[in-house]
Amino acid sequence: MPFHLSVLDQSPIPAGSTAGDALRNSLELARLADGLGYYRYWLAEHHGTPGLACNSPEVMIGPVASATSRIRVGSGGIMLPHYSPLKVFESFTMLSGLYPGRIDLGLGRAPGTSSRVAHMLQRDRRQPPPDDFREQLAELLGYIKTGEPEPSLLGSSPQSAIWAAELGLPYVFADFINPAGEPYAAFYREHFVASARPGAPREPQVSVCAWAVCAETREEAVRLSASARMMMLLLFRGQLIPVPPVEEALEFLAHEGAPMETLPVHRRVIAGAPSAVRAALETLAEDYGAGEVFVVNILYDHAARLRSYELLAQAFQ
Repeated sequence: MPFHLSVLDQSPIPAGSTAGDALRNSLELARLADGLGYYRYWLAEHHGTPGLACNSPEVMIGPVASATSRIRVGSGGIMLPHYSPLKVFESFTMLSGLYPGRIDLGLGRAPGTSSRVAHMLQRDRRQPPPDDFREQLAELLGYIKTGEPEPSLLGSSPQSAIWAAELGLPYVFADFINPAGEPYAAFYREHFVASARPGAPREPQVSVCAWAVCAETREEAVRLSASARMMMLLLFRGQLIPVPPVEEALEFLAHEGAPMETLPVHRRVIAGAPSAVRAALETLAEDYGAGEVFVVNILYDHAARLRSYELLAQAFQ
C-alpha cells in the first residue's frame, strides 16, 4: 500500500438505539479493524449531541485497546481547550503504561459541540475562556519525556498547519470537514521544523481523514450515505438528531431541491464500490502528500458499516 489505512470512529447512535449500543458497536468495529490490518483506530470527541456517543475518547481508548491486539488506538481528538494539559497528559500516560507502543494522543482546538455546551464544559463560567490553545499545546508537549503517548495535531484550517509545523508534530487534516486542505498540508511540509522532543518525527508527517462509504455497488453506497447527509444538513441548521433510517433520509433529501450526491454542499463524501473508493482515496492521499488516510463514516445500519470497512480493506489488499 502507498499509505497506511486507518479508522476514525465517531460512535454514531442510530435512531432507536442507545449510546451504550453505539459504544458496543465501536468495540465490534475496532476488533474487525484490528483483524483486517488497519493501522490506527481513533475515537472522536463530541458533546451534547443525540447522534454521537463518545464524549470522552480517553474513556473508550482503554476498552478498545483491551479488545484488540495490534492496532494503535488513540483520540481523534482530545479537544484541549476544555481541559488541563497536565490532566490530559496523566490520563494518556496511564493508557500508555497499560498498552505500551499503541497509544496516540490526537489533539484538536475545536469545541466539538455548540457554544452553549462548550460554555457548560468550563469550570469557571464567569467569563469566556482565554484563547490560549498554543500555550496549552506547548505545556502538554513539555510533559512528554519518553515519546509516549505519541502526539499529533488535528486541524481543518490554516492555523493548525502553522502550529504543527512550528512544533514538529504529525499533522492530521480533516478533509471531511474542509475539502480544500491541500495548500495547508503543503505549507506544513515546507515549514516543518523537527523537534528535539523524544519520539518526535524528523520529517513532516501528513495524514488526511476522508468521509468514505463502501458497498458492493455504487448505487448501494450512495443510498447508505443518505443517513449521514440528512444528519449533517440538519446539524448546519441547528437541529441535532440520531442517525436516521435510510428510507427516512432519502425522503428528506428528495425535497432539498438538489441532487443528493451534492449534499451537503462544501463537503466531500466518497461513496462507491470498492475499486472506486480505493482510487478516490489514493488520489486524495497523493493530493495531500499523505502517508496515512483515516476513513470516517456514519451509517444507520451497523452491519453495513462493518461491511464498508471490510470491503475497503479487501480493496487495498
